Amino acid sequence: MKESKLKITAFDWVPEFAQGNVRDLRLRWALNEAGLDYEVETLAQGDQKKAVNVARQPFGQVPVIENDGKPMFESGAIVWRIAEASIALLPNDLGARDRVFSWYFAALNTVEPEIMMLAMLDFFASDKEAAARLRPDVIDAVQGRLNRLSDALEDRDWLVGDRFTVADLMMATVLRILKHTDIVAGHPALDAYLLRCTDRPAFVAALDAQLQTFSEHAAKYGGAA
Repeated sequence: MKESKLKITAFDWVPEFAQGNVRDLRLRWALNEAGLDYEVETLAQGDQKKAVNVARQPFGQVPVIENDGKPMFESGAIVWRIAEASIALLPNDLGARDRVFSWYFAALNTVEPEIMMLAMLDFFASDKEAAARLRPDVIDAVQGRLNRLSDALEDRDWLVGDRFTVADLMMATVLRILKHTDIVAGHPALDAYLLRCTDRPAFVAALDAQLQTFSEHAAKYGGAA
């Protein structure tokens, strides 16, 4: 990737509740950490379902990364590939790298599903009464995952070893899905951990860039900047 021309896809605007959580943010952050230059192709709402995007992303979503014109989809897969291209996000030691790999998939496969279930209830449920009945059980499931994650961190700053890795990057993006709640704040170790991750200049730059794009196109959708 270091010598490649990289381009990622992103929405030109999303509603306020989704801003800062669209998954091109994961790519932007990882690319910034890795010191890799990239371009951004913005898609208008609805264009993600058009043939040109479906040809590179079969489910008609964002993000995609094009590496010298060759597309790759799924943010988890892309971020791992970015991490492999830079020592900034992965340790050299094979054992440590395996632990990073495990925590990386724990973020995506163990922690994120429960958190996304809560987000679906809070933002997308058409039957609000049913969502309200289900919400306490879903919150219990989320809390169970976060309790275990907090216990695993103990008094350490990072998930693996003494440095930030791609596992922390992915876990932080998952925890940020809860930013419309006070759930993470109820776990002081996780709250401090998330702040350490998102205080990083590479994250701040990635978030600012995403939000700037949304601000620039808000008027087109009748939304707030």
